[in-house]
Amino acid sequence: MVQGSTDARFVKLRDAFESCFTDGLEHGASVAVVADGKPVVDLWGGHADAAKTRPWQRDTLVNVWSVTKGVVALAVAMLVERGKLAYDAPIAKVWPEFAANGKDAITLDLAMSHQAGLNGLSVPMGDAGLYAWFPYVEALAAMAPLWEPGSRCAYHAISYGHLAGETMRRADGRTPGRFIAEEIAGPLGVPFFVGLPESEDRRVAAIIAGPKTSDWLTELKKGDYPHSTSNPELVAERPNDRAWRAAEIPGANGHATAGALAKIYGMMASGGMFDGRRLISREGIAAATRTRFRGPDISFGTPSAFGAGFQLDEACYGSRASAGSFGHTGWGGSMAFADPGAGIGFAFLTCRMLGFDDGNDPRRERLVEAIYDCL
Repeated sequence: MVQGSTDARFVKLRDAFESCFTDGLEHGASVAVVADGKPVVDLWGGHADAAKTRPWQRDTLVNVWSVTKGVVALAVAMLVERGKLAYDAPIAKVWPEFAANGKDAITLDLAMSHQAGLNGLSVPMGDAGLYAWFPYVEALAAMAPLWEPGSRCAYHAISYGHLAGETMRRADGRTPGRFIAEEIAGPLGVPFFVGLPESEDRRVAAIIAGPKTSDWLTELKKGDYPHSTSNPELVAERPNDRAWRAAEIPGANGHATAGALAKIYGMMASGGMFDGRRLISREGIAAATRTRFRGPDISFGTPSAFGAGFQLDEACYGSRASAGSFGHTGWGGSMAFADPGAGIGFAFLTCRMLGFDDGNDPRRERLVEAIYDCL
């Protein structure tokens, strides 16, 4: 059922992964670990379609939802290190139209830590506007904040990616998908796409939503302000559509393998180096992972901690993760993170979406516990 390679030291992780299938928790998934700069686990199993006609393969891609945000955070950090962006500078410095309606002082830091007051749009937006990029970013630029920037944290589920991505585009000239392809995925030799070419569709796993997958969206709708998950409406199985895959939605539509994300985070766990190639300095990683917010996220009423786009010290990284671990979770179960203290990059990707509860996905709990048992 489970295929792939495992260093002898990590056999317990393979056992934990297999148990997710034998216990009926999993449909199709992959898990990978890079330790001290070397791939030590690359496993996959199950099926890439609901009918179970396509076995999951080593190169199977899947929509990773908000795990995308962590790779975007790395891209921004690289531009900050190159002097093209500054975390503490107003976004309007590189995107002048963004200053409209009282947003002239909103910094990149506030946007990337979900404190910008732009967690939803104040005008109607359909899927076509989101996919086409410019209607969505122009609406963000024109609107007034929904609440006072910096006064609270409310998860910018979709708008995060367009806020960071358009700021990147204005500073660098490349869209976030192109920058990631040329500066991260290409140099590391890994499959990570924001904007998936149609030629890659043959190896994409179908998203399969469980009965409680969208409960969190229902809760968000009870709030007293618009949210980016409802304008346009976020639908769990939307990634099965070609239009979604083709678009650049840097908050939610990255497509990857677990091996790709483990290498990206393994590189960061090793201080920016992988296989003799440096993508970013230790200082650049430290700047990106410095705490910008720690406290309750009012979207969910849960404790949160954010750097510049990275989730910090998340409970789902496990109780034994080193202080300063960072990464990002994704809707339905996928997750990737770096533990610099342990020297590891970890990724778990799945096509079977369980209910939204980042602290208690039994698959992640088993896998993370097994990692630290192996170390």
